[in-house]
Amino acid sequence: MSKRTLAISGVLHAKLVSHLLPKDGREAAAILLCSFGHGPNANLIARDLIGVPYAECHLRKPDLITWPGERLAAAQDAAEDAGLTLVLMHSHPGGMFDFSKADDASDRIVMQHLFEGWCGPTPAAIASAVMVPGGAIRARSYSPTGERQDMTVRIAGDDIIHYRAGAPSAAAAMAFSDGMRTELMRRTACIIGVSGTGSLTAEQAARLGFGRIILIDFDHVERKNLNRIVNSTLADAVAKRAKVEMFAAAIRQYRDDASILPIGESILSRVAVTAASSADVIFCCVDSSEGRQIADLIAQAYLIPLIDMGVTIPTRRASAQKLAVADVIGRIDYVQPGASSLGSRGVYTPESLRAEYLARVAPDVHAAEVAEGYIKGAHAEAPGVIALNMRAASAAMLEYIARTFPFRHEPNGKFARVMFSVGEMEEENFAEAEFDNAMSPIVGFGAIDPLLGLPVLEVAQC
Repeated sequence: MSKRTLAISGVLHAKLVSHLLPKDGREAAAILLCSFGHGPNANLIARDLIGVPYAECHLRKPDLITWPGERLAAAQDAAEDAGLTLVLMHSHPGGMFDFSKADDASDRIVMQHLFEGWCGPTPAAIASAVMVPGGAIRARSYSPTGERQDMTVRIAGDDIIHYRAGAPSAAAAMAFSDGMRTELMRRTACIIGVSGTGSLTAEQAARLGFGRIILIDFDHVERKNLNRIVNSTLADAVAKRAKVEMFAAAIRQYRDDASILPIGESILSRVAVTAASSADVIFCCVDSSEGRQIADLIAQAYLIPLIDMGVTIPTRRASAQKLAVADVIGRIDYVQPGASSLGSRGVYTPESLRAEYLARVAPDVHAAEVAEGYIKGAHAEAPGVIALNMRAASAAMLEYIARTFPFRHEPNGKFARVMFSVGEMEEENFAEAEFDNAMSPIVGFGAIDPLLGLPVLEVAQC
């Protein structure tokens, strides 16, 4: 059985650090209100923070703290009302990245008390955690029967940080080293769209060593896209083989130590959303606004870092009869939940979503409004864009590596978006602070129905 993960946004983690590590050097306490992910060992997803006021703690020392019962009771009431659970967290200013004997004794009493006094459905788990200077967190969950389990803690901020028992230094593995591959074996990558950029991204994920890879795509292999889907063959096109099944089989030819989960469904389906929600990173490799919107919502609801990529080739009129390439452009967006989103950045808009809706329900109207694919202004059945796709897919994977195994000379917060122009041989980056931080209303919602706040994903629609 896989371990639970406690998922925390970078925004919330910064608030935790500020409250739990005050300058007086004494222990402090906070309570996280968390939703659940999916499955029998579901992740805990931090939705909100209750900082216990320092003055309300009857005792605060560098190595000891007592919690006010009233705050704990109020937090339990709030969790019961919203169908959430709790993570009780305190700091160890001395740097002990472990639970003390006093913590063990306190947890046994408090957890039993919380479970026994819970009104409504009993949560599958309640957790406790400690934070040390620097912000590293160690966490463990308790079941209603008292079983205790260490948890992985994932922070999705400017940096993507994973903490686990015995490993307070999240960046211990050097980028591109054997240690990086060992760490990636513990992680899950989800690739949405396994075609042009998606097949190249999935190939990198498999070769780099992700231990679990989720492939999501509803489509099948066609002869016209053999020139840009790696590992695809003529036989796959003739058989109209599902892209995810084709690619999963290809990975298994050289990886016998990875779990590959092919999902031959639209991302706008409960099975696809549920699968993607278990990932440690999502790579969005679709060319539709609707697909990007759903990936965006999954990242926000389950607090998963998201990397979206896109390429385009704008054209210009060279003469009355001839088009010419105006530029060759790629875009990589890194989205951290709780900050700016693909929607607030304008990667998809109400207008683009409407256009795609029209394409489904009124194709004639849509044809009058929108045309094009890779090459703007010119139709190409099998565009020769694999070289451009490779550059974008490589930049996207390097973006993930830079944020989880740091190697950049400048802070990752400066690279929320990277744009490159092959025509002008230029690259430009945009900081997170340059985008509208319109926080999504479903940040940290987890598996609460309807999934992602969308009626089409209600249980009744399965």
